[in-house]
Amino acid sequence: MSDAAVHIDEREAGLGLFEKWLSLWVGAAILGGIALGNMAPGLFSALATVEYASVNLIVAVLIWAMIFPMMVSVDFSAVRHVGDKPKGLIITLVVNWLIKPFTMAALGLLFFEVFFADLIDPADAQQYIAGLILLGAAPCTAMVFVWSQLTKGDPAYTLVQVAANDLIMIVAFAPIVALLLGVTDIAVPWETLLLSVALYVVVPLAAGAYVRNRLLSSHDGDESAVSAFTARMKPVSIIGLLMTVLLLFGFQAETIVSHPLLIALIAAPIIVQSYGIFFIAYSAAKAWKVPHAVAAPCALIGTSNFFELAVAVAIGLFGLGSGAALATVVGVLVEVPVMLSLVAIANRTRAQFPAS
Repeated sequence: MSDAAVHIDEREAGLGLFEKWLSLWVGAAILGGIALGNMAPGLFSALATVEYASVNLIVAVLIWAMIFPMMVSVDFSAVRHVGDKPKGLIITLVVNWLIKPFTMAALGLLFFEVFFADLIDPADAQQYIAGLILLGAAPCTAMVFVWSQLTKGDPAYTLVQVAANDLIMIVAFAPIVALLLGVTDIAVPWETLLLSVALYVVVPLAAGAYVRNRLLSSHDGDESAVSAFTARMKPVSIIGLLMTVLLLFGFQAETIVSHPLLIALIAAPIIVQSYGIFFIAYSAAKAWKVPHAVAAPCALIGTSNFFELAVAVAIGLFGLGSGAALATVVGVLVEVPVMLSLVAIANRTRAQFPAS
């Protein structure tokens, strides 16, 4: 795809300045966090102590600010349309829950216990593997709407997929993570894990559904009221994302500076996983003759991660300065440029799929 075509797609999708330059803003937040973390380590040490039940309260507030507007956008009534076009949903759910968590765990073990065995301390390697597992077990619920718009995906079907994944995540995320972390011999505090799922999935989803229903009821069911509300909340979401990234990299600043190749090592299995999962889902959709407006979003949903949840659970389970938390934060850095490249691939191959 030419640069002009990319810009046209962005305008048609209604992307704002933040979405179009997301990699730049996240990169700036990362650099700012690393700089501040090394300039004022005492400040970040103090911020790290503001926690309750292993959950950092400052990060919790920021993550809530980040994901709440997106939760308001999710229409769970769309689940009733799941039977209209079942193929795309079947592919997404199979990839998300029967393939993706296990391939991410396998790649983590392969890279950190085989390929990088001589480069990383075994105890640290286990932490990075744990972070990768958390990423692999948390399918995306937020940025999916951006990826779907960029590929001219069916917006109603995307809502069905997001809603179905969220409902499954409530009951499946904790058991899958516990199973895979157990395989890597890491003790799992179930109380903290379940608390994180409730705090970062169940409660925001319930709050988002409540606000959505209130908006619709007070505007005679007009969906534009929901769109207007989420648009007004977008600056809050942006600040939440950037401040979360800044804080997380500030907490890890000394480790990153002392081990400059560490980020690249952690990113390697994430990149392999992202492209691998995309082509598994996308190829299955092509073989099953799924229309492109459904095939592209279903492949991108399986590839993208709910990194807010993964970061929160990593912090709750292993601590702010842990290798697991660092691995999930690297997922934030890797995801945006990788997903944009996959969007370009999906758009270039549109003609290979049925139109409807």
